[in-house]
Amino acid sequence: MERPQDDVASGTTPTVWAPLEASAGSTPGASIGSGMGAPAPAEPFPAPAGQAVLARQPQTPAERQRRRNRDVAPIVPTRVPWFAVAVFSVLAVGLAWLVALPLWLSGEGLANPSFQLIALGMMYTPTVATLVVVLFVARPKSIPRLLGLAPLRPLGRTLGLCAAAFVGFPVLAFLSMLLGQAMGLIDLDLVGLSGLEAVVAASGVEAVGPVDLTTIALVQILVLPVSIIASSFAAFGEELGWRGWLLPNLLPLGTWPALIGSGVLWGVWHAPLILLGYNYQRTDALGLLLMVGWCVLLGTVIGWLRLRSASVWPAVIGHGAVNASVTAFLMFATPESMQSGVFGSLLGWSGWIVLGASVLVLIVTGQFAKRAVPGLRGSEV
Repeated sequence: MERPQDDVASGTTPTVWAPLEASAGSTPGASIGSGMGAPAPAEPFPAPAGQAVLARQPQTPAERQRRRNRDVAPIVPTRVPWFAVAVFSVLAVGLAWLVALPLWLSGEGLANPSFQLIALGMMYTPTVATLVVVLFVARPKSIPRLLGLAPLRPLGRTLGLCAAAFVGFPVLAFLSMLLGQAMGLIDLDLVGLSGLEAVVAASGVEAVGPVDLTTIALVQILVLPVSIIASSFAAFGEELGWRGWLLPNLLPLGTWPALIGSGVLWGVWHAPLILLGYNYQRTDALGLLLMVGWCVLLGTVIGWLRLRSASVWPAVIGHGAVNASVTAFLMFATPESMQSGVFGSLLGWSGWIVLGASVLVLIVTGQFAKRAVPGLRGSEV
């Protein structure tokens, strides 16, 4: 593969990048396809100039994509840019604490009226950290390609994995609750819908007229796709950082160290909210440790979507689907379990089991050994 040459005029040497390989065991920087990067065999008689130019011009979308991959190729660095990783980590975590500071200073914690707005703002701190790094610290030749924003080709693979995330994570969330009930970690009321009844009563809707809980539950399920799409806009703020920038920049360490390392930092980033009792109702190190462990498991599955698609969009949809479905399915729990049944949901022990089983299936089927080449189907590599 061709590599960027030193910038003689400026006296600086740019970061050397290599494209994603077809297999995780491939050597970074190796050529993609047969004969790529090797000198062309000599012809016995030189072709006319016009024919030679036409012969060198890519004729198919796959050939044009290979040419772009060869010329730009800012997908995976050949070595970890540790200074850039440090800057990204400090900015992402530091800005998260800065945004969440009003929750701590007010003394209201999660009860602060601005909690939802603050949490949304916090989700975009990894994006700010990413933009600072790619613009001022370690700028690649193509920012969209490094972050997995483009190319979308092959569209079928990108949309297929987005659809798998869109449907798969809500299924995993519901299975986690069923398993949680079997383990005695949560009480579900799928018939009486007492939890939903309590939510409706608290909202004051019952005072307006009679309420059909079954209809409300059905509407909640039917609008779940809309909730996932809306949640994905917020999830984009995180995923552009965690799976868009951090994961590929840690890949020179190996697939598993990159997945685990990005998951650990993702979990630590949640500290400003977790230490206020968010998710696990604990304000100590154990609550944060639980969040880190869960983020490693979930981040492995979402990270696989990123690597298997060479695109950040399936990861964005997956993250949005998790956030939307966990909240929506709580209406099937009893009022008591809606407050204390977190360990019987996707966030808790049953969720750890379901996510762990998902990771195991991906390992057994060899999915982590398959890494997509941007813009190319497997048959085109």
